[in-house]
Amino acid sequence: MTPSIRVQGVEVPAFMYGTAWKEDDTARCVAAAIGVGFRAIDTASQRKHYHEAGVGLGLARACDERGLERSELFIQSKFTYRRGQDHRLPYDPRAPLATQVEQSFATSLVNLRTPHLDAYLLHSPSSAEGLRSDDWEVWAAMERLYAAGKVSLLGISNVGAHHLDELAAHARVPPAFVQNRCYARTGWDREVRHACARHELIYQGFSLLTANRNLFSFPGFNEIRERHQRTEAQIVFRFAQQRAMLPLTGTTSPIHMREDLHGLDFDLAPDELDRIEALLV
Repeated sequence: MTPSIRVQGVEVPAFMYGTAWKEDDTARCVAAAIGVGFRAIDTASQRKHYHEAGVGLGLARACDERGLERSELFIQSKFTYRRGQDHRLPYDPRAPLATQVEQSFATSLVNLRTPHLDAYLLHSPSSAEGLRSDDWEVWAAMERLYAAGKVSLLGISNVGAHHLDELAAHARVPPAFVQNRCYARTGWDREVRHACARHELIYQGFSLLTANRNLFSFPGFNEIRERHQRTEAQIVFRFAQQRAMLPLTGTTSPIHMREDLHGLDFDLAPDELDRIEALLV
């Protein structure tokens, strides 16, 4: 069974499968991920980068084949502003933002063949400078979905620490998750992770491998990998977990899915964690 963590009273698998950029291969990849043991799936109602209906098809296939119940899965999607979309919109762009949230959420439920979502994230705030009125309108609409019991946890992605400080201070329903691309060169997004710790949020890290390819050429990293006899991915994902992150993997290979999920039954020593965190590459 996939290990889990408890987030605001909800059991959440400690490793998530990400479905971005899979296009027509989405259903196969999702079914394969469920088949090797993943129980948390991340997507978005953003056809530009995700094929959410393909995620739903893959989930349905896997559940039928394996006799899984909806309660055994953790499904997470996102609301994306118009600027992050292409022409295939999940809502009426002329509608008020609150209505766009409702329409996008309803589209996600249809795509994913589910009556509710386990987590719903604001894909990105409207400004890099801080939260603006549009963000608060969207967040209030997300809070109403939460109050109606349609989603269990809320979150935000692609943010800085200042966004989190604002959101944690003023949101009626506090965020549970932050999802960011995680670069080693920024200390593995150290400032945002510290903000998560201040506000008791869970940091979801994506692109942990693709954003950090230079890491694998450093002797210090490879010494740790050889000592544990693990793959590069297994070292990175276990490092992330031991640094209180919830990692995402987006591999399309069932072999790598299995290695990533089932090869984390080891611990890196404190000095090894510090050495990896210090590799600002």
